[in-house]
Amino acid sequence: MDMGDTMTMGGAPTDSPLNASGVDFSNSTQAANFLGEILDDTEFQVDGNMYARNFWFGVCAVIAVCAFFNFSQKATFRMRLRAAAANRLRPATPSNILTTSIASITAIAREATYSQFTPIHNRFVKVPPVGTIALVVGYLAWVILLEFVNNNVDGAQHFTALGVRAAWLAVAQVPLLILLAGKNNLIGAVTGVGYERLNVLHRWTARILLILVTLHMLFLHVSWNAYDLGPLEYATDSCIPTGWAVYAILIWINISTIAPIRVLSYEFFVVQHIITFFGFIIAVMMHLPSTALYSRTYIYIPIALYLIDRIIRSARFAWNNIRPGHATLTALEGGVTRVTIKSKAIKKWKAGSHVFLSIPRYGFNQSHPATIASVPESHNGDLVFLLKSHKGFTSRLFRASSHESSTKESVEVSHLALIDGPYGSSHADFACFDTIFLISGSTGTTFTLPILLDIASRAQSQKLPIKRITFLWIVKNTAWVSWISKELSSAAEKLNAVGIELDIRVHVTCDDDFTTGAESGDDGKDCDCECDKSLGPCCCINVDDADTVREIVDEKGTKITSKSSDTQIKVNSRSSGSSSSLKSGNGVKSRVLSCARFYSGRPDLFEMLWERLEIAEGETGVAVCGPLGLSADVRRSVVRCSDERGVHKGTGAQGVYLHAECFGW
Repeated sequence: MDMGDTMTMGGAPTDSPLNASGVDFSNSTQAANFLGEILDDTEFQVDGNMYARNFWFGVCAVIAVCAFFNFSQKATFRMRLRAAAANRLRPATPSNILTTSIASITAIAREATYSQFTPIHNRFVKVPPVGTIALVVGYLAWVILLEFVNNNVDGAQHFTALGVRAAWLAVAQVPLLILLAGKNNLIGAVTGVGYERLNVLHRWTARILLILVTLHMLFLHVSWNAYDLGPLEYATDSCIPTGWAVYAILIWINISTIAPIRVLSYEFFVVQHIITFFGFIIAVMMHLPSTALYSRTYIYIPIALYLIDRIIRSARFAWNNIRPGHATLTALEGGVTRVTIKSKAIKKWKAGSHVFLSIPRYGFNQSHPATIASVPESHNGDLVFLLKSHKGFTSRLFRASSHESSTKESVEVSHLALIDGPYGSSHADFACFDTIFLISGSTGTTFTLPILLDIASRAQSQKLPIKRITFLWIVKNTAWVSWISKELSSAAEKLNAVGIELDIRVHVTCDDDFTTGAESGDDGKDCDCECDKSLGPCCCINVDDADTVREIVDEKGTKITSKSSDTQIKVNSRSSGSSSSLKSGNGVKSRVLSCARFYSGRPDLFEMLWERLEIAEGETGVAVCGPLGLSADVRRSVVRCSDERGVHKGTGAQGVYLHAECFGW
């Protein structure tokens, strides 16, 4: 494209590109006129507006593809439920050429996007999954392509054209920025992707917006500084101060969202983030030239989107808390507080949902994200949360629950609880798979447990496609099993009654009474737990070297002896609600579940997953919630199993779906 055909040269009309021939820059009038000609964006605005629309055509195309596969998955699950109700032999397998084709395409996409690598073990340095990286790289490539394609204007306006195009593409990012930020957003509704995952893309959109604004600033500075017209531009153009204000605010927004800064005080981050967003919008509106009023559409739209989201959230919050719930606190082993809330307004939610919980007595104006560890059919319809004590709100909560437990009287103490939500639960319906593998670490079980409870409840009243469930829980101490022992026993009993196979495995990694096998001088032993080795030998054991005898006592008092070198501590696997006792060498006992099997050390996730896939007769669903290392390990194991088994590539091996529940990158 040659947009210089109708430009002027030295103040005279010409068909040649704009150049400085004949311009006397010592003459202030000629210099000002030439600067005006350099910055004349009459045609560039039309061009920039077209490429801004092209950007949104690309965004809508990606959303449409995701929406297609989301609706296809929902339709597939409905067909599976109908097939199960009709007693079809293998309801969780593709039944026609269309579903087989979609399954093959899906399997290839999963293998390409599920993997995640964690080269640096630091909670502030996180590498997103390959799928997220690919999406962000594709997004950036699309924006850069739109910036430079067919934008080679000859002459003095070369960099002006680039700068104006960058500005249009930048302002076109703002509606997407807000769409990806809302708790109630249109993209999530049609694609089935949870807002917390879209929030990752929200932050990357802000970073790409910063790149475009930087290009806009640099290109325009180059265009006028090439003729030493910078001082004149700064002295005469009112857009300069507002432009720098936009740039400064945008830089701070991006800096403040970096994980180390964001997590210092999340409540402060949210407040300042909203304030700076309004400052950014005001500065942009002041900066946009009056000659390009239609560009402000890209600002009016996000303002409307933000207001709609806030109105919906406020209405839901008001409905939930007109008759506020009341919370009771119970201190549990391992610094965990069980919060039980009786709410008159919230009676329905999906397994895996979360809320933003506020108990004003222990944190005024603080809303803590908390996954609901119950389902509407369990715990008499109460909302149950398990909150690990860290700092701030959760720490105060645990201290209060400990005090209440030690001084508990006949009257139960309750506290006012305000709830925003529920949100989330963007995962697939795990009841519609043939086999599922629920994996969690520590309080990550608040995500996997309600999935198990939901399936157990639904299986009582309808025929489901699911046939096998493996519930894997990784804990540091056997005492932590008490958090959900009743729930696991109840689920085991219900599933056993309808013929659904349930395998509950608890891997204990750092319990001295359970796994101690290290010699006093073996403080260099390599293990992945967070034990403080400066306090003594690592409490994890190498099962190949250990030969420590453990003694199990079942509910009838029968002793069962096992060696740690077998890795498995065998416990009666009947689904009764009673517990067994684990007896260590020093006589300390820990209560364990009779419906579960206990293992020493960390599990081999690849081997376990492969074992389950070998017997799966349909698609397998995998859910994981826990530390980043655990999620990354599961992701790699799923991809490896899928690839080596040739899933949906003519081998007969069925697909593997994965949902990794975690917040932010």
